[in-house]
Amino acid sequence: MILFTIFLFVFVARRVFIIALFWLTRRVAALTTKFPVTASCPVVCSRALLSVRCAKASSPVPRMPQTNKSGNTPAADSPGSVQAEAPASREESRAAADDGGGEDNVGDREIIKSPSDPKQYRYIVLDNGLAALLISDYSGPVLSEHDDLDKEEEGEDDDDEEEEDEEEEDEEEEEDHQHEDEADVDEGREDKKRAKKKRGSADKQVPHWCFTEKPLLDFSRLYKCSTSIEFSFKGIYSAAALCVGVGSFSDPSDLPGLAHFLEHMVFMGSEKYPSENGFDAFLKKHGGSDNASTDCERTIFQFDVQRKSFKEALDRWAQFFICPLMIRDAIDREVEAVDSEYQLAKPSDSHRKEMLFGSLAKPGHPMGKFCWGNAETLKQEPKKKKINVYKRLFAFWKEHYSAHYMTLTVQSKEKLDTLEKWVREIFSKVPNNGLPKPDFSNLPDPFDTPAFCKLYRVVPVRKVHALTISWALPPQEKHYRVKPLHYISWLVGHEGAGSILSVLRKKCWALALYGGNSETGFDQNTTYSIFSVSITLTDEGFQNFYEVRILTQIIDPIENVEDICECMQLFPKEDFLTGDHLMFEYNPEVIGAALSLLTPEKANLMLLSPEHEGQCPLREKWFGTQYSVEDIEKKWMERWSGNMEPNSDLHLPAENEFIATDFNLKPSDYPDTDFPVRIAASDEGCLWYKKDNKFKIPKAYIRFHLISPIIQQSAKNIVLFDLMVNILGHNVAEPAYEAEVAQLDHKLVAGEHGLIIKVKGFNHKLPLLFHLIVDHLADFSASEDVFTMFAEQLKKTYFNILIKPEKLSKDVRLLILEHSRWSMVEKYQALTAGLTCEELLEFSRSFKAELFAEGLVQGNISSAVSPQRNRLTLKLQFSKLPAEVPVMFRVVELPQKHHICKVKSLNKGDANSEVTVYYQSGLKALREHTLMELLVMHMEEPCFDFLRTKETLGYHVSPTCRNTSGVLGFSVTVETQATKFNSELVELKIEEFLASYEKELGDLTEEAFSTQVTALVQLKECEDTHLGEEVNRNWQEVLTQQYVFDRLNKEIAALKQMSRDELLSWFQKHRDETSRKLSVHVTEADKEEEVSESAYGEVSKLTLLPSSSKIEGAIAIMDIPDFIKGLPLFPYHKILE
Repeated sequence: MILFTIFLFVFVARRVFIIALFWLTRRVAALTTKFPVTASCPVVCSRALLSVRCAKASSPVPRMPQTNKSGNTPAADSPGSVQAEAPASREESRAAADDGGGEDNVGDREIIKSPSDPKQYRYIVLDNGLAALLISDYSGPVLSEHDDLDKEEEGEDDDDEEEEDEEEEDEEEEEDHQHEDEADVDEGREDKKRAKKKRGSADKQVPHWCFTEKPLLDFSRLYKCSTSIEFSFKGIYSAAALCVGVGSFSDPSDLPGLAHFLEHMVFMGSEKYPSENGFDAFLKKHGGSDNASTDCERTIFQFDVQRKSFKEALDRWAQFFICPLMIRDAIDREVEAVDSEYQLAKPSDSHRKEMLFGSLAKPGHPMGKFCWGNAETLKQEPKKKKINVYKRLFAFWKEHYSAHYMTLTVQSKEKLDTLEKWVREIFSKVPNNGLPKPDFSNLPDPFDTPAFCKLYRVVPVRKVHALTISWALPPQEKHYRVKPLHYISWLVGHEGAGSILSVLRKKCWALALYGGNSETGFDQNTTYSIFSVSITLTDEGFQNFYEVRILTQIIDPIENVEDICECMQLFPKEDFLTGDHLMFEYNPEVIGAALSLLTPEKANLMLLSPEHEGQCPLREKWFGTQYSVEDIEKKWMERWSGNMEPNSDLHLPAENEFIATDFNLKPSDYPDTDFPVRIAASDEGCLWYKKDNKFKIPKAYIRFHLISPIIQQSAKNIVLFDLMVNILGHNVAEPAYEAEVAQLDHKLVAGEHGLIIKVKGFNHKLPLLFHLIVDHLADFSASEDVFTMFAEQLKKTYFNILIKPEKLSKDVRLLILEHSRWSMVEKYQALTAGLTCEELLEFSRSFKAELFAEGLVQGNISSAVSPQRNRLTLKLQFSKLPAEVPVMFRVVELPQKHHICKVKSLNKGDANSEVTVYYQSGLKALREHTLMELLVMHMEEPCFDFLRTKETLGYHVSPTCRNTSGVLGFSVTVETQATKFNSELVELKIEEFLASYEKELGDLTEEAFSTQVTALVQLKECEDTHLGEEVNRNWQEVLTQQYVFDRLNKEIAALKQMSRDELLSWFQKHRDETSRKLSVHVTEADKEEEVSESAYGEVSKLTLLPSSSKIEGAIAIMDIPDFIKGLPLFPYHKILE
């Protein structure tokens, strides 16, 4: 029934979609009558949402998702209203300034921007043809090197920054950045991130090298409704991005992956700055980060750094494009990094699907190229064929890295004239070869082949049932002012009552649905555009996939400059800032033309399921994906193409009660404070409150942590809790979707010790959303069908976590360190042992019986917020806890020896391994935690240089400071491949690095130490750019019950008192004979195991392996419970002072 339901969309593309478009036409016509849609007031559709905004509008209009999905992909928010101004030349603008008619930092008025955007923009083209957009955040003369730490831009609502920051917070909560594909309800989200191969990045504000230990599984990933993604530009940071108009489509046929390889190689030193890792070292020294990505037709480089170092960083970075060294020795080593990146990508189902999909293109078409590159294509085969990769790399750089198809964006708090002077001085040296830009528009219809319109059954790596239906359309980029696919994807991906997903969920056939175009180079380029619908199926849905027919029935500054420099390749000058976000015109003919192409006979079906194992004799060349191909059964094609009556369960959205109409700022009714204050407390809980008087936007945040002692009583209880949160999210999803459309977001998180409820958005109707969630929790229910559906899905989710080496490594490490922790394997065992729906309902009643509810309310809201807390107590009617429940584990005190726990990987088809060397520090204060941050920040670049650049052990190498339930430590982790290095060798190399680093630390000058301290201080001093950052920081203090809301200030004060000798002494103490050291190795499964055995392996038990004698003095852990039995435990500890 699933395909039938989906393809009913294609047929009623003739009927229901026409009705829907008629409805949309009338809606837009009505809106444009009231608010004319012109260049001065376009329809906003910032990568996910459609609305009409105008300076005169008294209230916002409901928004429509663009690249939409039903599930938990965050929808993007609009950057704000847009107001066009009469074009004026720069000379006229400057003349006006000179005449006293304006400031002396005036940008190009032709560039459309939001009236609430205080930045100034200027577009220039250098003599060599390089086009640059200059963005000035200038807000006054420089007073000191910390000049703008206390300045803020009030009134600018950076919704997208808030969402991005919340994503960062989620990652911090999880300690090891949780990957999207773990939440199997969202197969589509992984697809959105395809085709870009990134070199590495860093976050600011909370350093990315420092983590608080958190659970592997966070169901905020499964049910998170959000409506924003934007740009983060924090504090005194400056940023730049450069887009080269060439990508993997230009790879020569005999050197697949050369464009991606070149992206790596230009980082490896230049004639002016020959040090291989010189640029990275410079950035780390000055608190910056960098990144790069290769797409099909474009390659993007970007970095950010402290403002005072921006000009020098620009000069160093520009050498990538002026005179890169790319020495032979570096080439040989960096091939291994590219190969490691490829090996890490191989277990990803989204990348595997992409490569299989590309293989269906016409022979010789660039869509079929192997864009990643690996050791075979860049080293082994060239050697056999006597290809000189060194010469070909330079030839490719000279041919394609030419100034006239480069676009540059720079953003800083300098004046535009200063930025222009710097850019002209530095980037005028980029060579221009005069050759025409690569053009592939003469290669249309790449998938107009007999192989495309068939059913492909695929064996995935993860345990997931997923159906993807794809149509290959003509390139849609030329319709950027209309964005026809946005309209279609909104109707497909709507999650409310009457939607496709609503009907499928009621049948227990689907968990999530994603429809649209991800706007990566793979999904949209000059040769074609894809429109796809991806559905995560339940077991029952998989059995009925042919019947899923509903679709046919209705059918940070660094991110800022990165996006803009790419938009400069695509849009005219006036639309650089808005072309990717706004819907300027409503054109039903263009929308109808795209819609008319979505017919069943032109569709490609790709069905992923573990059930296909043993039935798929074909293998994709590069990723080894097992698949089979078959014609779509004639009877089904006839049913999908024939006349069908519209499904009465499908209808257009009803009136939305969540749309805010009151945007007034609330008057203060409580004394202003810098930090939250506790305004209510009882035995049942407490409430923290802070009125926002800083950002002055009509938004608020409500967060509650419902703490219960029964969650950690057994592995079975944890599984029941996970199921409860999943099903609660399922029950809430449909009624809460209208809130999402109205920019009210919610998340439900299965925490270690309680349920976390988060809501945010316009404060006027925010309580309605909170009440909706509380009411569903109070009346929690689950049918047998829904219980079975989520129990099966949770089993797949646990499995998919365990087969990832990095997740298994973390689970093992925390199983050893945290007393009474239940491992993922134990949870998997409890789930497979069998649970009943009645047990779940009984658990939910017990959970709600006794709680401690602690909340934080912050934003544009009065202090009379106790109704939110009262709603909890009245609806749930819970009693106080009989005793206080700690919100952390007690931690095992490791012996003063070196222990190794070596575990066999649970993914039999994955050669990726992970080695983590952890040093336990113990119970420490805030000062030691800050000292550890400083150490790891300083260690990061040397670690990368030694273990990745020089030793080529793996693509991901990182030092990390660990806060494990209040017990500090630091670790070094290397992700490698067992086919290249055994884990013992990797550990020895880590030790070799640490020994060399100790010497480097001993040679550190006072000046270099001071520079490093200043870099970390400035990271912590970065001004919050939106309310969400401040809320996240405050919430972390509430969640951990530490309440040190001024923690950053205390850390800064501690940093300013530290000395070089103290840092060295602290490191040496952790490396002497009294050190408490734990190594965790996750290594490849035995090769001699039966080939006929299932590729999915057995995950219901851990297999511990003996360690090699190569590591002198190490003691192997062969039984984890036996090892930790009898070891002392640290007392509960909070890092307060």
